[in-house]
Amino acid sequence: MKTESSNTELIVIGGSAGSLQVILQMIKKLNLEIPFPLLLVLHRKAHSTNILPVLLQQFSCMEVIEIEDKTEIQNNKLYIVPADYHLLFESKKLMSLDSSEKVNYSRPSIDVTFKSAAETFGENLVGVLLSGANADGVEGLAYIKKNKGKVWIQDPATAEVNYMPQHAINEITCDQIITPGNLADFINGL
Repeated sequence: MKTESSNTELIVIGGSAGSLQVILQMIKKLNLEIPFPLLLVLHRKAHSTNILPVLLQQFSCMEVIEIEDKTEIQNNKLYIVPADYHLLFESKKLMSLDSSEKVNYSRPSIDVTFKSAAETFGENLVGVLLSGANADGVEGLAYIKKNKGKVWIQDPATAEVNYMPQHAINEITCDQIITPGNLADFINGL
């Protein structure tokens, strides 16, 4: 399934309540050699254990890496923002962590990462917003769109918690409505 132009340099996926099942379904179906990195920004409890990277690695053909401060970003890797930190891009190859105030009651904040990624990657970015119970990610998607990146939003009818994707669809013209079943196909088609 061919979707957008193939100049994608990063896919950043934001999600909250109900998004883990979508992500597990996606990573099982991803191609082995994706020529860009994927980054997950998921709302997690501040002192949660590091079980998420271990869980995702069991299902992923890509290496799963929980980001540390000053992590260099590489193609064909799946990165996870750690609990209780915002993620910022210093360049297209370097990420840093920030522990400033919560945004939308969240740290990591999807908005913070989406905005930083949009400033860094511009039209070569795809931002994906999945299931969730607050509006985090909506402003970030608008910023991605303003910087000529692509915006994909989960069909609210397929979301376990539809508030976040529905709010995004109401506010932003998206490039693609995705479902748990077709997200990997769209990524593989880039």
